[in-house]
Amino acid sequence: MPYMYILECADGSYYTGSTWNLEKRLWEHQNGLGANHTKKRLPVELVYCEYYDRVEDAFHREKQIQGWSRRKKQALMEGNKDNLIEYSKNYTQYGRPEERLASASASASASASAGSASALPELVEGNVAGEGNVAVEGNAPIEGDVPGESNIEANNTPPLPELVEGGGDENNDSGELEEDWV
Repeated sequence: MPYMYILECADGSYYTGSTWNLEKRLWEHQNGLGANHTKKRLPVELVYCEYYDRVEDAFHREKQIQGWSRRKKQALMEGNKDNLIEYSKNYTQYGRPEERLASASASASASASAGSASALPELVEGNVAGEGNVAVEGNAPIEGDVPGESNIEANNTPPLPELVEGGGDENNDSGELEEDWV
């Protein structure tokens, strides 16, 4: 049975992995036969696991969670869906969670007295790439294509090598043809 699991190491770090046999894999980690990360941070403790029908799904989930922040992993382990969603938001667009929470509480108190809207941006459903853009599969024409004309700019590929006699190697007396860039 495939599993995705999270271990907490002695230093407090998390290790995320996947396996067919969870009991055997935990034994390997505890006895220094597991990953290098856990070997150096013994003992380890299983803090979270998920069961999957297919090993591909467990592996995919492992890779997904490995990219998460520590606090997002903790929200998953605690089953805290609200924090899991909050920690999934894009820092570039929305700022850090601490900043959002601080500004939201500041604007909530200000809006309570002034009746203004929250400082968080409004989420809008729709085409991220913009209206009118068309997804293209295969060789389907793209909006704005003119039949018979290429949308590809000038061909900037290097020339193919030509065979020239005695080119490039002055020590070649054999008269054989050599490959050389012309």
